[in-house]
Formats: sequence, C-alpha cells, structure tokens
Amino acid sequence: MTTAAWPLIFDGHNDVILELYRPQPGKERDFFHPSPHGHLDLPRARVGGFGGGFFAVYVPPPTSSPTVDRLPEPPYHLPLPPALDPTYALRTTLAMAARLFRIEAESQGALRVCRTAGDIADCLANNIIAAIFHIEGAEAIGPDLDELEVLYQAGLRSLGPVWSRPNIFGYGVPFAFPASPDIGPGLTEAGKALVKACNRLRIMIDLSHLNEAGFWDVARLSDAPLVATHSNAHAICPSSRNLTDRQLDAIRDSGGMVGLNFGVTFLRPDGKRDATMPLSVMVQQISYLVERLGIDHVGFGSDFDGALIPKEIGDVRGLPRLLQALTDAGFTSAEIRKLAYENWLRVLRLTWGE
Repeated sequence: MTTAAWPLIFDGHNDVILELYRPQPGKERDFFHPSPHGHLDLPRARVGGFGGGFFAVYVPPPTSSPTVDRLPEPPYHLPLPPALDPTYALRTTLAMAARLFRIEAESQGALRVCRTAGDIADCLANNIIAAIFHIEGAEAIGPDLDELEVLYQAGLRSLGPVWSRPNIFGYGVPFAFPASPDIGPGLTEAGKALVKACNRLRIMIDLSHLNEAGFWDVARLSDAPLVATHSNAHAICPSSRNLTDRQLDAIRDSGGMVGLNFGVTFLRPDGKRDATMPLSVMVQQISYLVERLGIDHVGFGSDFDGALIPKEIGDVRGLPRLLQALTDAGFTSAEIRKLAYENWLRVLRLTWGE
C-alpha cells in the first residue's frame, strides 16, 4: 500500500531543532535536503506522510548533548543531570526558537508554525507541515513568568515544565529501568504558579518528563486535559519515563491523551537499547493504551531525532509501516485516523479553547 493510502500523521514530539542547532560531528544537515543522518527533514517527511507535530526546543547542557539512544543496558538508574544556568537557557531557547521560525520563513509555504488547532487542520488539508512551538523544560522562564508571556506571544503553545533534570519549577523523572516514576518531590510553589499561568494562557502542559509527584500536582491544579506527548505504558515497559495505570486512568478521565514514544528503551519489556525489535511491540503498547484509555485518547509521539527507534521504522519514512502493522492487527481505518491526527486535534481544541 502506498503512503497516499494512509492519513497524514500529526506527531507529539520531535527533536529535529536540536539536531539542526547542535549537530553531532560529521552529521550536519539542514531541514530542506534529505540526509542519511537522523530521522526527520522535509523531503523524508513528504515520503513518510508526516503532516506535522510538536517541534521541541530542548536546551542541551553547555558541554554535551546526551540523548536517550546512549542509555546503558538495564538495569540502570542514572542521576538527574544538574540544573542549567538560566541565562544560558534563555539565550539557547531563543536561538533554537529562531531556527524554527527561520525554517518557516525559508520553506516557501511548506511549513507553518501553528497557533490554533484550526491552523493545524488547514495545514493537514493542504499538505503543509504543521509545526507547534513546544518547549521541553522551562529553564528559560523566570519565577515572575515574564518570559512565558513573551514566548506565548511569539507562538509558544505547549510547554513541559521540566525535562529530566531539576529547575525552579520542579523535578524531572530520572532515567531508570526497572523503576517507578514515583521518584522525588513534585512541583515547587513556582511550578504551581506556572501551571496556573499556562491554564490562563491556554498553553498545553506536557507531562512526559515529570516524575509522578509532579504529575499528580498538575492533575490537582490544572483545568486542562492531561497530556503526555511522548510516553508509554509502564505495565509493559517498566521504565521510570513511562506511565502507570493510575496515571493513564487520570489522563483518560481528564479528556487528555498519550502520544506513543518510539524510543526502543521505552517500548521493549526488557528495556534494552536494541533497535532490532518487531513492530508487534509497538502494536502491543498502542493496544494496551487504547484498552486503558479508549481509542480517542491515544496518538503518536515519535521522539524522532531524540531517541533510538526501531529499525523497522528507521526514520520518518517508516511511518506507513507502523500504520500497516496496526491495520494488520485489526485497527479500522476510522481508528487509524484517530491515532494519526484526529485525537491530537481534539485535545488541542479543548486545551486551546477552540
């Protein structure tokens, strides 16, 4: 079956901006030309039916850029990385956001930074890559939240209060396997104020890197659907980064959703850093999430350019293979459309007040 037979996919998370901003030595690339490196660029997106998604701004540490594909073999329990200098974090956040806006300006209409769900729907209907400006870890924002207001006016529509390191707002979940996400304290008072400000501005709050205490703090405080853009089921893969059944139930009850992370260390029941896994493991994760949450509350959150993904996917061009595997497992065309993009549009409309 050709790519044209499948719906376009709107994806919950990618790190292509990081790879363009700070490429690994010898793996430099740009967004407009196909590359043998990484997972995502415009030509490969067209081949794979990638309709857009959350383009993350993740601030790497000043001297290195550790990624999930370098996790050790399990069992492991890595300490939380140190907090970032706020001045460095703000400067880097603005530089990376500028890279996204330059891509938009240079794309000749092929990519648009979207500020409403209506914008996204229009892009999908017209084969324009729909990009959400998302920040993964709020180190660029000070306790008075002035930067949040400015970033919102610039187009920020989704924010993870923490990555897997501490900041003034809370504590991320460390990378550990096997381990519970119930590790460490939750949100600080500044973090609770951040949640309320995001609700006021209708910025989506991403729970994917929060530890469990922080998750429940957001659940108590927020009046928006609970969303984890790139996380999986802890019951299948007991990584600290994955969501327990109780967390999944809370997401369902709030009207929220979960985007399936394609990182093999968050998919595989054994947690191994081994990309030679069958697509049936991804189907098993999606089937479990659908059973627990309902078909309206699950989508994709690939983590392209931020994780080691299955060889059968390879890069963004492999998305149709996942859709075929889901079809072979009994998912209907209507269910595939929900997983591919309709569920993201639903939850964004609710969150953004459309």
